[in-house]
Amino acid sequence: MAKVREEKKGIQDQIIESAGQIYNYLSNKGEVSINKMKKDLSLNENFAEMGLGWLSREDKLEYTQKAKSVTVKLR
Repeated sequence: MAKVREEKKGIQDQIIESAGQIYNYLSNKGEVSINKMKKDLSLNENFAEMGLGWLSREDKLEYTQKAKSVTVKLR
């Protein structure tokens, strides 16, 4: 049971770290496509999505649908 808690904490820490990387990246770059951001940060696909979700839940992001992509920037 304790090992499961340790695994969960590890995953949550990775999500928080990914969210921090995304936040710092957007702070420096401004509005970018989500695909470019993922490529530039070399984040694992799942953690990139979860980090975006974390920041979205905190109302830190603004999304825009472009012709063939979605862009994101800080609020």
